Amino acid sequence: MNQSEHMVLLGVPMDCGKRRRGCLMGPDAYRTAGIAEAFAGLGHSVTDLGNLAPRAYPQEPAGDKIHARNEVISWVETLSDAAEAAMAQGLPVFMGGDHALALGTVRGVANYAKSQGRPLYVLWLDAHSDFHTLDSTETGNLHGTPVAYVTGHAGFDGFPEVTAPVPADNICMIGLRSVDGAERVALEASRIRRHDMRDIDEHGIARPLQAFLQDVAANNGMLHVSLDVDFLDPAVAPAVGTTVPGGATVREAHLVCEILHDSGLLTSLDLVELNPFLDERGRTASLMVDLCASALGRRVFDRPTRSFS
Repeated sequence: MNQSEHMVLLGVPMDCGKRRRGCLMGPDAYRTAGIAEAFAGLGHSVTDLGNLAPRAYPQEPAGDKIHARNEVISWVETLSDAAEAAMAQGLPVFMGGDHALALGTVRGVANYAKSQGRPLYVLWLDAHSDFHTLDSTETGNLHGTPVAYVTGHAGFDGFPEVTAPVPADNICMIGLRSVDGAERVALEASRIRRHDMRDIDEHGIARPLQAFLQDVAANNGMLHVSLDVDFLDPAVAPAVGTTVPGGATVREAHLVCEILHDSGLLTSLDLVELNPFLDERGRTASLMVDLCASALGRRVFDRPTRSFS
């Protein structure tokens, strides 16, 4: 990915993976913050396919503990097809939308990787592991379930079958600091690589990332990165409904993205959980766009100075 790429932008105004509203405004916030211009300024070509919409879905059953089950299933179907098609066109960037969108984006990207005879690897940059099943979730919010779903766990009755599950040891989570008890038990029994903020404080953020990327490269893997706003500390990225103190600093996040660019391995990208309703003069959207630019080749000497006054 060290040469010019064709960037394919897809807006995903998905706001049903949790109960707090606002993420449906995320795609247009990224556009307003200049994501297309940032990519074009780095020499990449850009196609914006506009905003996706879910297919028609049946009315939600009364009393279902799972929030917006049928709407999310419809989104998964739409996103799986869109992701698989976009992979054939270039490097897709899915502008969300809440993290339930990864149920569909990762499923579609995994299907494409399988068609190419290559393994898919997933880098999960998030305060949360999102490793619940429909049975283990207490909130019923499906933005907490994508990793369990795409790794092929049982307990997703009614959802599209995962025909290309991502092997657990092909997933690396960095930035964890809020993991529920049921998720912790499941993670400890899995081969998922996981690095919480204590690990990062003690050993740095570069070492686990580089070790993971070495495996991706050694196995000719495709790399999907799912970047949640709450990977970042809420002091620098307030526009998220799931704030957890102690997240990555701006410096750490840019380092991650620059290492990703240096690796040349990135093949698809989620941007999730941006809630512009909670932002401060667009500062979170602008920071996320700057991080994307770092992942696509912008160096520290090229970075613009921003003012929010």
